Amino acid sequence: MIRLLRPLVRGTTYSRLLHLWMPIMAISVWLFIDMTRPWVPPLVAALLGLVPAVRRGEGIQARLLLAREDRGGAQADISVEPSATWRDRLRTVLWLQARLLFGMATGVVTVWLPMLAVDLAASAHGDMSVGNPVVDVSEPHWAYALLVPVPLVVMAALVVALGELITAVAGRLLGPSPAERLAALEERTEQLLERNRIARELHDSIGHALTVAVVQAGAARAAGDPEFTERALGAIEETGRAALEDLERVLGVLREERRPAAGRPTLAEADRLLDSARASGAKVDAEVTGPLETVPGPVSREGYRMLQESLTNVLRHAGSVPVRVRIAVEEGALGLEVRNPLAAGAPGPGRGSGLRGIRERAVLLGGRARTGPDAGDWQVRVELPLS
Repeated sequence: MIRLLRPLVRGTTYSRLLHLWMPIMAISVWLFIDMTRPWVPPLVAALLGLVPAVRRGEGIQARLLLAREDRGGAQADISVEPSATWRDRLRTVLWLQARLLFGMATGVVTVWLPMLAVDLAASAHGDMSVGNPVVDVSEPHWAYALLVPVPLVVMAALVVALGELITAVAGRLLGPSPAERLAALEERTEQLLERNRIARELHDSIGHALTVAVVQAGAARAAGDPEFTERALGAIEETGRAALEDLERVLGVLREERRPAAGRPTLAEADRLLDSARASGAKVDAEVTGPLETVPGPVSREGYRMLQESLTNVLRHAGSVPVRVRIAVEEGALGLEVRNPLAAGAPGPGRGSGLRGIRERAVLLGGRARTGPDAGDWQVRVELPLS
């Protein structure tokens, strides 16, 4: 019983009723002026539907009155954009005609059914003086009082049903067009890609800095040499400062909608990563061939992050071991290879999100990446097209 009565205590039910009443008010005003031309309101509604801005106004009104408590549900199915095509205009015309029909049905329900209840009450009371009764009762009887709630219950049910129905119709006729749905999908995709990019940026930058700090601190404690400890603290300070700069760049994307990407590090700054790895104890043998300055910005920036994650994995999983780094720009492609000895019995570092991020970055740029054991070494090999 409570479930059946729940719609009657919802504000949306009465805001929908207001939405249904609005066309009747306009029709009533016109009929008061001229009852001989009842076709004028539908014609005016059809002409208004051809105006692009009317679709926006109807969408806003439908969201506020029909779907006011359904954020992201029914509201998402109702567009608030002006008509961009003739198909949108035609749908708006149909919507306005539907509003008139629903309005007239609501007028019948909310006027005649209460009048019927009044007639039944008068008949039960024996008062036959009610003018223009809906039902003509020849003999009054007290039993008619038992029927008085019936029209009122039917009216409440019909009002709720008409509100639900017009909301569904609004979703069909005022819903986003295919072009609007495609634009919304593209925007959502861009947001997801941006979130993934930010997550990878934070993982690579902060993960590298923490790994270097942990390795340096552990080495300094084991060495017990004040001079080595001083160098280790300097490396930790430099790496931490660089990580803070990277963090500021990444968080800048969240602060500004159109943050330029040019401020992010590129492969031209690869020496900073190599020096950081050397300062952590790794014996880095680096070879760079080809003009790095000709590498396009997106490829160079993503290549930097791939190199950073590769060196981070070496320090985290292998420690102070010889590392061979090869960066080559040739034949319209960028090649990146990082190799280090794979200790016997040590699990390969291929299960975390870092190496998966390398592969994802490569795929997004139209390239490919291979990570895994190779001839007794752990290898990260990336090939990215420059075009």
